Amino acid sequence: MQLSLPEDSVPVKEMFERFFASESTSARVRAAEPVGFDRELWNELLALEVPFMRLSASAGGGDMSLFDACLMMEQAGRRLAPAPLAEALVALRILGEEGGETARQWIAKVRDEGAVLTLALNSTANGKTQLVPGGAVADGILTFDGKELAIEVPAAPLEAPHTLGGAALGSFTPGSGQRHVLSSNADAAKIWEAGIEEWKLLTANALIGLSREAVEMAAAYASEREAFGQKIGTYQAISHPLAVDIIDADGAAMLSMWTLRAIADGAADAGALISTLFWWASRTATNCVAHSIHTFAGYGLSNEYDIQLYHRRAKSWALALGDPDAELERGGRRLFLGEAASLPDPGAVEVDFETPDQGNALAEEMRALLNGILDPDKHALFEENFEAHDWEVHRALGKAGLLFPNWPEKWGGRDADADSTRACRTVASELGYAGLAGGVTGMAGALVQQVGTPELQEEVLLGFARGDFTSCLGFTEPSGGSDVFAAKTRAVRDGDEWVINGQKMFTSGAELANYVLLLTRTDPDVPKHKGLTLFLVPLKVPGVEIRPVHTFMDERTNATFYADVRIPDRYRLGEVNGGVKVMSTALSMEQGGSYYHHQMRKMVKAVVEWAQTEERGGKPMLEHPSTLCRLAKVHTRAAISEGLASRALWTRLAGEQDYAYGPSSKVFTTQAFIEDAADLLDLASPGSLIRGKDGLGVVEIGYRHSTATSIYGGTSEVLRSMVAERRLGLPRSRA
Repeated sequence: MQLSLPEDSVPVKEMFERFFASESTSARVRAAEPVGFDRELWNELLALEVPFMRLSASAGGGDMSLFDACLMMEQAGRRLAPAPLAEALVALRILGEEGGETARQWIAKVRDEGAVLTLALNSTANGKTQLVPGGAVADGILTFDGKELAIEVPAAPLEAPHTLGGAALGSFTPGSGQRHVLSSNADAAKIWEAGIEEWKLLTANALIGLSREAVEMAAAYASEREAFGQKIGTYQAISHPLAVDIIDADGAAMLSMWTLRAIADGAADAGALISTLFWWASRTATNCVAHSIHTFAGYGLSNEYDIQLYHRRAKSWALALGDPDAELERGGRRLFLGEAASLPDPGAVEVDFETPDQGNALAEEMRALLNGILDPDKHALFEENFEAHDWEVHRALGKAGLLFPNWPEKWGGRDADADSTRACRTVASELGYAGLAGGVTGMAGALVQQVGTPELQEEVLLGFARGDFTSCLGFTEPSGGSDVFAAKTRAVRDGDEWVINGQKMFTSGAELANYVLLLTRTDPDVPKHKGLTLFLVPLKVPGVEIRPVHTFMDERTNATFYADVRIPDRYRLGEVNGGVKVMSTALSMEQGGSYYHHQMRKMVKAVVEWAQTEERGGKPMLEHPSTLCRLAKVHTRAAISEGLASRALWTRLAGEQDYAYGPSSKVFTTQAFIEDAADLLDLASPGSLIRGKDGLGVVEIGYRHSTATSIYGGTSEVLRSMVAERRLGLPRSRA
């Protein structure tokens, strides 16, 4: 896995960030209206050879990767660059691939004479008039009629109707100008189709830039504007929608990287991902500008405020191709009906989401061990609950040093690197062993290694790693809910011991555990965040009581009670009254991404198999457009979920600055899981109501399991506030 911006791409991003901030100011964007074209900016772009970035080197271009071109387009989108940049990039690239004298002449015409070359996004076969982005100022329009690639030179400037957001849209009627045929060979269609796919990628990234900038503008305004005596950004009705929007926009950026990686790898779903990325970026832009202009309220409607520029262009850019939902359906056809797609050559793509589980020595060892011990008839495979815990499997992994392979050898690990550790976890997930008790124990063990006393490290770490015992979490209290820092469970010092009294709720896995990671109040006379201390409490000491609580998800959790429980000071983690700092580390681990995308994909697979044989209206359900759209949506959001989880993990492993990426990942993934599980349950009803572990039973299980995921590890409301504050810089919204 490698999710940092590649070293060679950093100066590309920085250069275009500076360029568009300087040369595509809001004053110039306004001056370019109503048409939406700045000739001076176009000349500056030509001077930098920007439209030739994707043109092959053999044709005199920069031969730049699609990854870097997307970085450039995001910066252009941030500043609403009034020039047909995506269109020119694609048109010139197509000319370079086609070659020939006419192509060479037009490349020279653009470079030497400043000509504007754009492309008609839709086929001209029917001869109907269409709106062409950049067409209002174009000297030439690249067209395809299903047989021939041609450049049409308008006999007169095209009519530029007054549109929602400029984009220099021109009303183009094929055949009304002089037509120069470039090619009519068999490759022409593939080259053209790949060009349109590239246009979708470039435009999607412009929409991502637009979305991020609009939300950040709204956040800045909300941090200054006051109402009812305080900054409006403190109101969750303002901050939470903006937090969701920036998560969605960041998710779109991760999906773009995911898609480019898929194209480079020749992944089977690469073509589908291009279509669904365009759909997602379009949808996200619509939501981002809507919430942003609402944040500005009446001022946002005023022409004096820039946010209205973003609001109008979010739609005008996205709709130049037509209804974005048509791309969602196309993505479904590509995913589930085998519709082919011609893909652009992406060039170098140096980001990598993949877990090296195939060929990774440690992962293969993990696979061999689990394949030798897991028995579907004996073990509760593919079940995400503590009841699926099996001591035989747990201890076998511990004996091999594979419970926590990244731990030091002296503490029972294998000193494994991050990729190998992630690969081992992926293998376990693939084979259906959830190992939830191991996950929680790993969190406790990591804290003991960081802040535990030497005596505590000696007592528990080898036992944890060998699988001899486990830990659970004692954070939530009946009266506190998600406000874990409001803990009332008291710990009072008595010499070298602490006396603990109180109650915890939802202590899942306590019936299996030997220890509980317990948050306590050690100073009731200071603000609640300053008087907390964390302990690792043995559960076998006198005074601990565990009572089962059963859920409709077929899971057992627990209420735990502590009555005059005495423990030595060596069980303390971190400083006295320093529990918030230690607790934050624990929560970042718990919130740092999930594996719910695996369940989402399993549900899609089950519904696809059902839809292939279920008929309605005389044809298989899988061929219905609504079915394809709904399945494609889940596939897309699963990819975004995995991408955001990967970002959270990579940020922590690489030591990069963390802007609440873990909370972002959890908010997005759990919401998608909840919504998509319900939608798939509806789609496959009534058969999806029948409980079971196979077929549509997977959907029913997923629906019940999804329900509580927005509560685990902090509710989505709390996490949205964290995103608003740390990602957008909004003022604190919690007392």
